[in-house]
Amino acid sequence: MAHDGKLLARARERLEQQRADNQAEHQRRLNQVYARVPEIQRIDAQLQGQMARLVRLTLTRKEDLGEQIQALERENLDLQVRRAELLVEHGWPVEYLDEIVSCPQCRDTGLKDGRPCDCLEKLYNRELTRELSGLLRHGDESFARFDLSLYSDQPDPGSSVVPREVMEVNYAICKRFAENFPEVSSNLLMQGGTGLGKTYLSACIARVVAEKGCSVCYDSAASALEAFERQKFSRDAEEAEAAATRVRRMLSCDLMILDDLGTEMVTSLSTSALYTLLNTRLVSGRRSIISTNLSDEELQKKYTPQICSRLAGEFRTIPFVGEDIRRLKR
Repeated sequence: MAHDGKLLARARERLEQQRADNQAEHQRRLNQVYARVPEIQRIDAQLQGQMARLVRLTLTRKEDLGEQIQALERENLDLQVRRAELLVEHGWPVEYLDEIVSCPQCRDTGLKDGRPCDCLEKLYNRELTRELSGLLRHGDESFARFDLSLYSDQPDPGSSVVPREVMEVNYAICKRFAENFPEVSSNLLMQGGTGLGKTYLSACIARVVAEKGCSVCYDSAASALEAFERQKFSRDAEEAEAAATRVRRMLSCDLMILDDLGTEMVTSLSTSALYTLLNTRLVSGRRSIISTNLSDEELQKKYTPQICSRLAGEFRTIPFVGEDIRRLKR
């Protein structure tokens, strides 16, 4: 995934803050232990002195160099044993004064084998999610707060469909998708009328996925597809670059949530952009969630066979039923 320089800088700042916090905690522990057990401080000073002696010895060519190094190693081991005994004796674990790092792989440098470490990638993805996920703006979206009692437990008139039973299944599917992400094998197509909880459940998924350190992009279909158009045709260089950045993020993020498909103005440009977004993400194995108020028949009338084929073949359809929850709450 290509990195946005601004967001990567923010991620590095957060990593540096983690490292500073760890160093501060390490120093606090040293101060605590040294104040209570001065002998440990003296041992640490001796250990540091031994390192300097070892360096000096390795630079000499004395005949008994090997014997001196072995004697130094025995002395060092005795000091470490005594240090460990003192720590345990005073109620601390043996590793209490070890260096504190949040990521053992890169030791909080953010780099492993010359490439960004997984810990830095997770911080970057959190910044990306903050930047783009207007879906989480309310701050209270969670599976625990999803209220199934808002859906009727009686069949719809002239139908055997019980809205609450359907939504219980939908809830379970969405929760399982979020908990298993990114190890999920399908995309989701949330389909149903206005105010039935499609956006809310999308937000619940987004929050769980983002907390794992995965990148989440959310946008309405109209806004997302407009970005594709602006990156190609805007005469303002700054606006075109901003749109291109948004497009790159949508194509490469771990989870793309496209809301209200069908509310955008359908043109040859928007259709091409939608196909590019869907196909690029499918080919690269990245997951998407799409919500729409349109039925299968309406989707087929509005979009090309290529787009409808991908929606039918690569997305798991989740039907939303019931009464408009927003109206019920009012």
